[in-house]
Amino acid sequence: MSRTRTALLAALALVAGTAGTATAVVPGGVSAASVPCTVDYKVQNDWGSGFTAAVTVTNNSAAKSSWAVKWSYAGNQKVTNFWNTKLTQSGTAVTAANETYNGQLATGGSVSFGFQGSYSGTNAVPTSFTLDGVTCNVADGSGGGGGGGGTNPGGRVDNPYAGAKVYVNPEWSAHAAAEPGGSRVSNQPTGVWIDRIAAINGVNGGMGLRDHLDAALQQKGSGEEVVQLVIYDLPGRDCSALASNGELGPTEIDKYKTQFIDPIAAILADSKYSSLRIVTTVELDSLPNLVTNTGSRATATPNCDTMLANGNYVKGVGYALAKLGAIPNVYNYVDAGHHGWLGWDDNFAASANVLKQAATSEGATVDDVQGFITNTANYSALKENNFTINDTVNGTSVRQSKWVDWNRYVDELSYAQAFRNELVSVGFNSNIGMLIDTSRNGWGGTARPAGPGPTTSVDAYVDGGRYDRRIHVGNWCNQSGAGLGERPQASPAAGIDAYVWMKPPGESDGSSSAIPNDEGKGFDRMCDPTYTGNARNNNNMSGALPNAPLSGHWFSAEFQQLMQNAYPPL
Repeated sequence: MSRTRTALLAALALVAGTAGTATAVVPGGVSAASVPCTVDYKVQNDWGSGFTAAVTVTNNSAAKSSWAVKWSYAGNQKVTNFWNTKLTQSGTAVTAANETYNGQLATGGSVSFGFQGSYSGTNAVPTSFTLDGVTCNVADGSGGGGGGGGTNPGGRVDNPYAGAKVYVNPEWSAHAAAEPGGSRVSNQPTGVWIDRIAAINGVNGGMGLRDHLDAALQQKGSGEEVVQLVIYDLPGRDCSALASNGELGPTEIDKYKTQFIDPIAAILADSKYSSLRIVTTVELDSLPNLVTNTGSRATATPNCDTMLANGNYVKGVGYALAKLGAIPNVYNYVDAGHHGWLGWDDNFAASANVLKQAATSEGATVDDVQGFITNTANYSALKENNFTINDTVNGTSVRQSKWVDWNRYVDELSYAQAFRNELVSVGFNSNIGMLIDTSRNGWGGTARPAGPGPTTSVDAYVDGGRYDRRIHVGNWCNQSGAGLGERPQASPAAGIDAYVWMKPPGESDGSSSAIPNDEGKGFDRMCDPTYTGNARNNNNMSGALPNAPLSGHWFSAEFQQLMQNAYPPL
C-alpha cells in the first residue's frame, strides 16, 4: 500500500461482544452518579475451548491514579494472555490492574482492556465485579458515541460490530490453520477482498461474494453477524504504487460503475442477506493520493496527477457510497490512510476535505458514510507508549526526530481519534466511528523495546523506544520484523468502532521480484529488499522481506514472522 476528534467522548463507548455478556440495568430511580462504578464484560469470540473478552470499567467516584478490577469465575476459565492491563489469576479469582500508561481514571471516565482465555465445559460470564474493592453495577451495554449498539434513523445500528460475531473467511482460515501454530489465530475474522470484477463470482474455483455471504449466514446462527468486504477496483487504482495496481485504466469509470459496483450492490441488496451487517471498506489508497502525490510535491506521480485531473477517484468513491449506502444493512467505511501518510499539517485537513468531496458526489451524502478506516494493510503501531509528541530531549522536540519528522501523530490510535474529529468538523455526522486495521502492527517479539530510548539525542530517544521498527514510516511492503497486532474487538477506545484484521495476515503486499500475471499487478521496487528507496520513504531501504509472491497470494514466511512477533503475544 502507498505511503503513507468530535472531542473524546464523555465516557468511553461500552465494549460489545458476542457469545457472553454481563448485562444488568442500574435499578430504576438510581442515578448513574450514585453508582460508584460500572463494569461491562463481554465475550467477543468463543470457539468452544477458548475465548476473547473485552472489559470496560467506568468510574463514577473520585478520580484515580491507579486501579484494579476483580472478579471470579464460576467455571474453570484460565486467562492465557491479555492487553491494556496487568492481569493475574489465582484459582478462579482474577485481578486486572492498570498499565503504566492507563492508570489515570477520571470521575466519569472509562478504561478498556481485553484478554484471551481457555476453558472446558461452560464459559459463564462473571456476575460480580469490584473496582478497588468497591462493588460495581454491571453496565447495561447501551453504549454510545461511536461504540454503542443504538439505532440510527434509517435502521442501522450505531456500531455494527457491537453485539455481533464477525465472519471468519474459511479460505483464509484454512491457509492459517495449515501453518505450524496457525490454529492459534485461524478462527479470527478477516476482510474479504473484492479486488477485481472476476472476484465477484470467484477466481480459479475460489469463493465468490455470494459464497461468502452464504457462509456468513451459516456462521451467524441466531445472533448478529458482521461481514467485512474490501471494495477495491477503482480506475487507475493506487496511482502511487505498482504492486497494487488494478485492472481498470484511468478513464474506465463507466466500467467500474456497471461491471463492478452495480453487480456487488445487486448481490448485497438480496433480501436473503438482509439479516447480515455488511461492512464495506471503500477503495483503499485512493483519495489520500490526490492530496499527497500530486502537483509540485516531491512525491507526485504522473498517474496521480491524471486521477486528480479526471476526477475518477472522487466519482468512483461517490458512486460506490451512493449505491451501497442505499442498502439498509450495509455500513460504508471509507479509507483514511494512516498517521505516517496523512498526519502532517499539510495533509491532515486537506485529506478530510477530499473525503467530504467524494462523499457528496455522484448522489452520495454524508449519511451514506458510517465511518472511516485507518492503517488498512499497513504497519503503523497502534499506540507508542515510550514517547509522545510533546516530549523534548535536551531542548529538542520529538517532532524534530528523523522518525517523526514533524508529524503531529506518532501512532494510529491518536491519529484515528483526531482525524475523526477533523472529519466531523468538515461536515460528517457526529456519530461516525473509526476502524483501525491491527492485523500487522503488533511489533512484538524479542526486539520490542521495554522502555524509552536513551536521552543522548532525540533520535536515540525515539529510535530506542519506538515499537514500530520499520526503517521509515513510508515503508509499506511485507515489512521485516512485523507482528500480529491487537485481536479484532469491538469498541476498544473512544470513537473507535472496532480493531479489525481487514488485511488478512499472511497475504503478500506484492512480489519481491517481477512475476508475470493476469491480475493487473505490477512489480513495485518497494517490495524488493535490495531497493534503496524514493522520495516517499526519504530514499531509505525498503525493509521488505525476500521471496514474496504477488499481492494477495499466500506468503508462508511472512505469516510465521507475524505469529512470532505478535503483540499481544500468542
